[in-house]
Parts: sequence; C-alpha cells; structure tokens
Amino acid sequence: MSAPVLARFSGAVRRTRAIALKEFRHMARDPQVVLLALAMPLVLILVFGYGVSFDVERVPLVVVDRDRTAESRALARAFTAAGTFDLVAVSDDEAAVEPLFRGGHAKVALVIPPDFQRAQGRGDTATAQLLVDGTDNATATIALGYAETIGLTLTQRDLPRGFDVPLRAEVRTLFNPALRSAVFIVPGLIVLVLVIVSVMLTALTVAREYERGSMEQLFATPVGRVELILGKLMPYFVLGLMQVLLVLVVGVYLFEVPLRGSVALIFVSASVFLLAELAFGLVISIVTRSQMVAAQVAAISTFLPALILSDFLFPIDNMPPPLRVVSSLLPPRYLVHALRAIMLRGNGVESVLPDLAAMGAFFIVMMVIATRKFRRTVA
Repeated sequence: MSAPVLARFSGAVRRTRAIALKEFRHMARDPQVVLLALAMPLVLILVFGYGVSFDVERVPLVVVDRDRTAESRALARAFTAAGTFDLVAVSDDEAAVEPLFRGGHAKVALVIPPDFQRAQGRGDTATAQLLVDGTDNATATIALGYAETIGLTLTQRDLPRGFDVPLRAEVRTLFNPALRSAVFIVPGLIVLVLVIVSVMLTALTVAREYERGSMEQLFATPVGRVELILGKLMPYFVLGLMQVLLVLVVGVYLFEVPLRGSVALIFVSASVFLLAELAFGLVISIVTRSQMVAAQVAAISTFLPALILSDFLFPIDNMPPPLRVVSSLLPPRYLVHALRAIMLRGNGVESVLPDLAAMGAFFIVMMVIATRKFRRTVA
C-alpha cells in the first residue's frame, strides 16, 4: 500500500473514530438510552420467559362418570395421573358440562357411558367421549393429543398376553425433549431485543442532529459521508453485542436454554444482523429527519414484522404466500433461523451461511441507500 493511500486510510479511521467517540459521549450522557439499552432486555426476557408460555399443564377437567365402576374410575385416574389434566369436578349428569365450560371452570370433559365396564367384560370396544372447549385452539389441540396418547396406552395395556397392535409409534422429541417454551422463545427474543436497539435508537440519531441544528456543524467538518455513517453506527453496534451477551447469560442460566453450538458463531451472526438493522435505522433517520416520525416508522417497519413475520412466535410456513415473500426480505427471519440452528441443534457455519448471506446483502443495500440519501445539505 502506497504512502498516500495509507495516509488517507489512517485519516479516515481517525475521523470515523472521532465521530464514534462523540456518539459514545452523547449516549453516556443520555440516561434514557442507557436505561433502554440495559434494562429493556432484562424486562423482555423475564416477561417472555415467564409470561409467554405454550406449555399446556393442569388443564381443568370435569369427569362425567355414568358407569361408576372400577374400570371407569381407572380411566379417570389415567387422565389425571400425568399432571396434564387437573380434575375440578365429578358428576353423573352430562348437563353439568356446559355450565362449567361457559363459566371457564373447565376446558375438557370426559364422559364415560353407563355400559363402559360391561363392554370391556364382553370383549367389545369400550368407548368414552371427550368434550373440549374449542375457544382456545392451542389448548384444545394439545389436550386431544394427550387424550389420544392415554387411550393408546390403555388399549395396549388391556390387550391379551402375547397379542400386540400391528403398528406402534414411539416418539422421541429431539433438541427440546421437555417441549419447554423458553427454549423456543429465547433465540427469537435476542432478535427482538436487537431490533429495538439497533433500529429504534439509530433511527433517532441523525433525526436528532437535524432537529438540534448540529448537523450543519458536522457538514462543515472534513468528515465524509461513509465515515460519518460508520461513526454513528459503532456505538450502537457495541451496545447490541453487549445485549446479545446479556440475553444469552440470562437465558442459559435462568431459563436453562441449551447452548450446543459455537458462541463465536452466535456473535458473528448477531453482528451481521446488527449491521443490517443499524443501516436500516439510519436510512429511516436520514429520510424522515424527525425523531417522532422516525420512531413511528421504525416501530411499524421493524418491531411488528420482527414479532410476527420472523418465525419467532408464528410459523412462516403457515402464512399466506404474500406474507412469506415479505418475510424473506427481512433480516429477523434469518437470524431467528440461525440462532435456533446454532443454539438448539448445534449446527455449524455451513448451515447458517445462507442466513449470513441474506443479512449481508440487506446491509449492503441499506448502506448504498444511506450514503446516497445522506447529502451535505440542511435544506
């Protein structure tokens, strides 16, 4: 590298570092930024970790036992023994079920007919009816699955000795055997936290400079557009990596989320995502030049899509094709996939290369737009 080129490069590095130090000082003097950056991840992970749960436990169950025999009582005990169903009422009248459903006191009803024991004694198929409150679709689906498992277990247990069913399924759940919601949520929560910090905060940085009139002073300096943009990105990039570390530590030690893959690869994936979202936040800030408008645009264009269209809570495969196309354009989708692959399945870099490429392409596009839109004018 020639001396003039080296001198220009070192000068660009010094100017970029000076802008970054200025942003660090602004950020340190603003307690709201520090509070949002450090307290918000803890609040989110505690709320989502403890409050948002897809685990179905202790479903309120009412048993209508019209047979009142040892066999019918054994069937009722089979439903309550595993802890999935919580017995709240026992009756011999089916008319008692609907008031309990309407009042929200029960969600599942097991109705045992009066000939249940006699059917078993004759060797016939003994049937019972399961009524489920369908207003909560997720609970109803999982409750039906548990009921089918209990019925299959009882059927196999009551078969004559030496006789077996033609086909028996043995299910093994990999990577999350206990099906805990926290294991599913924490990787997506990292994405949500980074979106809030990277976009919401950086969307305000340039707009704040325009509103305060300090942008004119920056235009009077010899700092180039790329140097100014990179200098403004650096503090929030460092802040984002600190938040990744914070959420990882809390998720692993408090919620026992497995960390099977490379920690370095997690930070590499998060770094590429941060750069992409920071650049997008700057584009919003440069275009709007108003903190209020920038905050509104950032919330609509990043936070809601990251919550809904990233596979964080809702499966992308179940969405209509237009929404799947929109999701494919957003970086949160790729980081959610990468973090789950690394943290939960222990995958290596080869499995997340497409995700890194997609996020890197988004960063390049946003940087091109930011540098072209960032004019050295105040009008």
